[in-house]
Amino acid sequence: MEYKNYYFCRKMFYPLKFQPILKEKIWGGKKIKTILHKTSVSDNIGESWELSGLQNNVSIVSEGRFKEVTLNKLISEYKELLLGKSIYNKFGNRFPLLIKFIDASDDLSVQVHPDDKTARKLYGQNGKNELWYILESEKDAELIVGLKKTITLESFKEAIKNHTLTDKLNSEKVKRGDVFYIPSGRIHAIKKGVMLTEIQQPSDITYRIYDWDRKGLDGNYRELHIDEACKVADLKAKTYYKSEYEHAENEFVTCEANQNFTVNILNFNKEIRKNYSETDSFIVFICTKGAFRLLYSEKEVRVIFGETVLLPAVLKNITLIPETESELLEVYIEVKN
Repeated sequence: MEYKNYYFCRKMFYPLKFQPILKEKIWGGKKIKTILHKTSVSDNIGESWELSGLQNNVSIVSEGRFKEVTLNKLISEYKELLLGKSIYNKFGNRFPLLIKFIDASDDLSVQVHPDDKTARKLYGQNGKNELWYILESEKDAELIVGLKKTITLESFKEAIKNHTLTDKLNSEKVKRGDVFYIPSGRIHAIKKGVMLTEIQQPSDITYRIYDWDRKGLDGNYRELHIDEACKVADLKAKTYYKSEYEHAENEFVTCEANQNFTVNILNFNKEIRKNYSETDSFIVFICTKGAFRLLYSEKEVRVIFGETVLLPAVLKNITLIPETESELLEVYIEVKN
């Protein structure tokens, strides 16, 4: 799509912030409200959806000339100016990511997600590959990621039936800054005392395998999806599940790059200039520590810990100026030809 007044369109765009979509959960806690400063009357907020185009959960711009406009309306109106040409050609009017903060004051269910092929066949939508970046963890807090040892499908079913599945699950003690990539099919659970950022494909399809024999907010046991999980679960163990990445100051470091998203980490205490002329994608910045000013087109926006910003693809030159030692996650998509 070509815009005759491309310069005007570029000048009217700015880094976009959105109203958080807060989700009350039986395992949720207070940290999204007290630490990330999201406004809520509930003390059981488990998730803050920062950037979403999913039906009935569409993000709404919180400030500026596009205030109160939905993400999906912006995409349908401005297309590749917002998303990038290659991204729009591939995904159309569908925003191709879902960004969340998650606070677990209790254990989440043991679960697994289907891959793209299965999800498209059964539900007409994509599957769910995701990445976790640990923001905070209490003493001895853990995640469940994968299996201790490779098992057969028969052994998997038997363990579920006999309530011995947890004996076969791999637990990982975690600390701030740890990264875990969770591809579709990998069994996982966030456990009590962990707060993290989740970057994922835009899907809310979850197969619960085990839910700690507890009841939901309605007083009933939550539904399990054993048959579905058995069809998609990866029962092969890995020797190592945590993603390794270099720790450096004042430069972007890649912690994950795949067809669904690239995630880079920037720890910085000085001005960083960035040119995205070679990046045909929108950029998402998630502030995971400190605060910084984002300069663009001779203007600026302040971003603080716990905020997420969508940089439209048409904005190519920016400067990041930390107010103190700060950290952000940079997220975008590379479409391979």
